[in-house]
Amino acid sequence: MDARAIIATLRKGNTPEADALGWFAQGLADGSVTDAQAGAFAMGVCLNGLGDAGRAALTAAMRDSGKVLRWNMDAPVLDKHSTGGVGDCVSLILAPALAACGVYVPMISGRGLGHTGGTLDKLESIPGFRTTLTEDQFRQVVSKVGCAIVSASADIAPADKRLYAIRDVTATVESLDLITASILSKKLAAGLEGLVLDVKCGSGAFMKSADDARALARALVDTANATGCPTSALITDMSQPLAPSLGNALEVIDVMRVLTGQSSGRLLDLTIALGGALLDQAGFKNGTDQISNAISTGTAAEKFGAMVCAMGGPVHFIEGWARFLPEAPVIREVTAPASGTVAAIDGEALGLTVVALGGGRQVETDMVDPAVGLSDVVSIGDRVTKGHPLARIHAAREGQADAAENAIRAAITLVDGPAPVPNLVLEHIT
Repeated sequence: MDARAIIATLRKGNTPEADALGWFAQGLADGSVTDAQAGAFAMGVCLNGLGDAGRAALTAAMRDSGKVLRWNMDAPVLDKHSTGGVGDCVSLILAPALAACGVYVPMISGRGLGHTGGTLDKLESIPGFRTTLTEDQFRQVVSKVGCAIVSASADIAPADKRLYAIRDVTATVESLDLITASILSKKLAAGLEGLVLDVKCGSGAFMKSADDARALARALVDTANATGCPTSALITDMSQPLAPSLGNALEVIDVMRVLTGQSSGRLLDLTIALGGALLDQAGFKNGTDQISNAISTGTAAEKFGAMVCAMGGPVHFIEGWARFLPEAPVIREVTAPASGTVAAIDGEALGLTVVALGGGRQVETDMVDPAVGLSDVVSIGDRVTKGHPLARIHAAREGQADAAENAIRAAITLVDGPAPVPNLVLEHIT
């Protein structure tokens, strides 16, 4: 095999054979493919595409470029993946809820980058919680508890890690084929027997339009199924934050309120919809009812507490979660400048406001303050009077709160009359 020949094939608008894509992925992983060759490959894919078969072949090759976990369990091994949004802490509820329904969830997650939060950052706001485990430790927690949420080890899809960094600096991030291979190679390396995807669209998502989200969902579902993992997707609305809060510890508070029956709303509704779709796909009866029951009876909360304890967190976190989570020193309400109905929310702007407060990162090396963020954010369709709170800022310093206050008011649109409330689940892709 020769990297130049593979790149030339792409340049001519043809798709390399599966074994050639496998060779190239291995070269990305072991360093025998240079950065220049990786960049040329990414540009060729970005410009000319791979087609359905080529996309599946690249995904499988990137999955197989490192360790692929194998499980021998007495129940299905399932997972969920979200394409990212603001206030999206579904994974923290859904993983233990699925475990409470009797399946195993080895969830490999990521950190926040840009305007979206990261599941690992949220969990690490819990004192002592360790998201980095050895493979043996990961297996032990999954076997004992039923779920574990961890960071990817260096030997999980190393070709993706290399190519992802190259794409970032060569303006080739926005390729449907490369996005699909990147997302799925890491998920499929976990050895899954079923996957549900939450593909988001709207102001707080990477995909702003329903058409773009549908194209990505179709590519992900078809590719995952072609590589042997039964997969479906929900296209969901992200025109406003999913949870009332944005920020790591604040989102954990929202999670605990749902798990302990103190809160409902979009966060709970989407968790049930995704979990139900996944269980139905895996052959369970009345999957939606099973997920709902696991949450309402408290068994999902018990599983979450067991996972926290098994991964280094407080033993009695479920009983006293409020006292374990950090609090910001500056808390300030942002009030409505006039009466009206909330008609639109710029979710990306709110996410970037949290980043500016220190609750997210611009680059991977940035430190995150787990206590800062926004809470009690209004929803589209809410009627507010002048002086009514639009959100509550949690900041480290007064100056940061001042800037956040201006950004929040600019991000929330009020109108005189009623405003339509968007549907949460827009489409089910199978």
